[in-house]
This record gives sequence, structure tokens and C-alpha cells, in this order.
Amino acid sequence: MKKTLIVQPNTSLRNKTGSWRTFRPEIDTSICIGCTICTKVCPEGTIKMVNQNNKPKAKINYDYCKGCGVCAAECPVKAIVMKPESK
Repeated sequence: MKKTLIVQPNTSLRNKTGSWRTFRPEIDTSICIGCTICTKVCPEGTIKMVNQNNKPKAKINYDYCKGCGVCAAECPVKAIVMKPESK
């Protein structure tokens, strides 16, 4: 009999999973408009808004980001691009 593994969404902050990445999202803060869409679509909740020169900007916690690319796909101004992970 096979056992089923069920993984709950938004649980990566319990374990550092950033080493799984093959691509990493990089944010160009000069383009970021602080719309918060990336924070809402990130399936693991690893993107937060931070204050940069009195403007909200997205910041990624790379210790937990798996590099799925949803944030880059949904960014309305293309401030997030996926780049190959370099280790």
C-alpha cells in the first residue's frame, strides 16, 4: 500500500528550501512600483515589501524562495526577471 504525501501550501518558512532553485528571481528596484502583486502571488510567501527611499519595494528572502517564477510572470512592469542560479 502506497502512502500519500500531502504538503500544505505556504509552508516553506518552516524549512530553508532556497537550495532547490535552478533559477532565481531578481528585482530591479528602479522599475518596481510597489504594487504588491508579487507578494500576493508568491506561493511560499517569501516576498515582502520594504521601505526604500520612502517608497515600497519588493524584497525576496532567498533562503526560502524556490524560484518558481510566478512573481516574474505576474509583475505588471517586468521589474522581476528570472536568472540562472549561480552557486
